[in-house]
Amino acid sequence: MSKVAVVYWSQTGNTKLMAEAVESGAKGKGAETSIFEANDFSASKVGDYDAIAFGCPAMGAEELEDSEFEPMFSAVEGSLSGKKVALFGSYGWGDGQWMRDWEDRCKNSGITLCTESVMANETPDDEATAACKALGEALA
Repeated sequence: MSKVAVVYWSQTGNTKLMAEAVESGAKGKGAETSIFEANDFSASKVGDYDAIAFGCPAMGAEELEDSEFEPMFSAVEGSLSGKKVALFGSYGWGDGQWMRDWEDRCKNSGITLCTESVMANETPDDEATAACKALGEALA
């Protein structure tokens, strides 16, 4: 049985809903799951998991949230090589540039994403929720 962590930051609850769908998908495939808010996850926990999904909404000028999520992700980034990693998040403006930048950052850090990232415009609709569940299944 694989161990999957779902790590997220959410201001309005949209990314939290996505995180719960990711966790549901992984559990549905038999994975042992843990869900963490960004400030409760650290590099010392990376080794406890076979796969990790990270979720963060677009903030400001399409950037990762900078007070909790960005510092946590920067701290764990160097420990993710060889792990199954996936990204998800919500946005309310723009065209998803924050996600493309985040994917490029992972690639440049030697992190291989195991499935296509999932974005939701505002509250995740049925299609985005199903995509999040599929993302969780891919991590399991």
